[in-house]
Amino acid sequence: MSVLSYIGIGANLGDASTTVQQAIAKLAALPATALRAQSSLFRTTPIDSHGDDYINAVVCIATALDAHELLLALQAIEAEHGRERPYINAPRTLDLDILLYGDHRIESETLTVPHPRLTQRAFTLIPLLQLDPFISIPGKGSAHQFAPGVADQAITRIGA
Repeated sequence: MSVLSYIGIGANLGDASTTVQQAIAKLAALPATALRAQSSLFRTTPIDSHGDDYINAVVCIATALDAHELLLALQAIEAEHGRERPYINAPRTLDLDILLYGDHRIESETLTVPHPRLTQRAFTLIPLLQLDPFISIPGKGSAHQFAPGVADQAITRIGA
């Protein structure tokens, strides 16, 4: 049985737009997974960090992978794009995060779902709401109620 999962995508090193598009294609090609929807690309400024602006997006996939298998697959895609983790909030060639995994709430050593900062970051919340304006975040309620809390964070849709 497949689960709808929302994946946050971000990059701010190299050709970030191309990297994000390549990541979307790789997510669509994961085993037992189908791409259901993708948000627009958005440009955002780094939060609690420095460096070039980020290119961000959110995709919705239907996957039969369990959450931890999906996490490993995301980490493999990041590694293919040269992802390094020298320090917290370091600039990234590619960052892939499981934002939501169905209506599951997961707390493990390697994975927390819903993503703990989903409701605090415009670069995840706004693209998520673009895909589903009525989406509910397990344990928190309607996602749209958190939009005013990110209104001061600069986010610009790229393209049409």
